[in-house]
Amino acid sequence: MRPRTLRRRLRIEALGALLAARVAVRLVSTRRLLTSAARPPGRPQRFADPDLPAQVAAAVDHVGSKTGAACLPRALAAQAMLRRRGIASRLCLGVARDGRSLAAHAWVEIGQQVIVGEVDPASGSAFTQVAQFG
Repeated sequence: MRPRTLRRRLRIEALGALLAARVAVRLVSTRRLLTSAARPPGRPQRFADPDLPAQVAAAVDHVGSKTGAACLPRALAAQAMLRRRGIASRLCLGVARDGRSLAAHAWVEIGQQVIVGEVDPASGSAFTQVAQFG
């Protein structure tokens, strides 16, 4: 498949996954949502294309920036797309102090690498991981 066609297909899938994730965050209980996030891929693909996680992340980030999606729906959508392709990943949740308030963030990791939801270290927000699923 041509790279342009693959990129377009991934963006269309990311749009659907982001819409589903946004609805799920609002309507589905947190327990059920995180139980779903903890499921491993049905058929793990050990020999998947090594560039595929980056391509999925780029599609989710592109569509997420256009639709204004928050970090949790982006992370849920990316993890669902990766799981669909048999790639194991972890959904991580973290918190950080922001003055007198608490800030929360969600991201997706494969191994020790952040795929979706990376925080710019220059922003000064060092999130402490409090939970991981997957």
